[in-house]
Amino acid sequence: MQAIPRSNRELWWAFTGTVLITLVYLYVVITWKQIPPARELFGHMIGIFGFVLMLMTETLYTMRKRSRLAQWGRMSTWLQFHIFTGLVGPYMVLLHSSWKFNGLAGVTMLLTVVIVASGFIGRYIYTAIPRTVDGVEIEADELQRQMTAIQAQIEAQSRLSNPTRQQAKELRALQKRLRTLQRQVSSLSVARRMLSLWHTVHIPIGMALFTAAFIHAGAAIYYATLLR
Repeated sequence: MQAIPRSNRELWWAFTGTVLITLVYLYVVITWKQIPPARELFGHMIGIFGFVLMLMTETLYTMRKRSRLAQWGRMSTWLQFHIFTGLVGPYMVLLHSSWKFNGLAGVTMLLTVVIVASGFIGRYIYTAIPRTVDGVEIEADELQRQMTAIQAQIEAQSRLSNPTRQQAKELRALQKRLRTLQRQVSSLSVARRMLSLWHTVHIPIGMALFTAAFIHAGAAIYYATLLR
């Protein structure tokens, strides 16, 4: 059971998505010669899509993580999707605001910024804990077993009197992997405590955010649509 190395691929996807959305937004601004109002079609649509992405962020990954029967893809892929939607969705909601942050809409936007910042922190705490591709935490004794096996390989490689370039490269890779495992073992308990503390803060903020968002959406539909 080997720990899966993490990548920043989802951050690049989110960056690419926000750049494309920004280009569309700037095109609309230039064409309309004004910032798109939140109450108009474009403002409504970008807000709806952003809110749907935020809902997907809060629901789909959690459902996959807690599912014991259905295995809908790898947990690492779901985590990447969770981070992608958690960045792109709030950005679209920000554009929907027309840069006006009064009343409940302002509170919702503030909570959105806080939850995104909290999500960044949680991502790095979460990825500090070694996991398998299915998201299962690797225990300290398993890490120790891997370290013992790698140390044995390093000792065997070190005994070679005239190693080839490929063997020298493999030895450096083993030494690097051993250092990574040593860091993970030393920081595992701390990372778990930090993740537990992070959950106690992040979850209530998320609940407050979506409560405010649903109230805001309901009020917008009532005042902007039904009372026209």
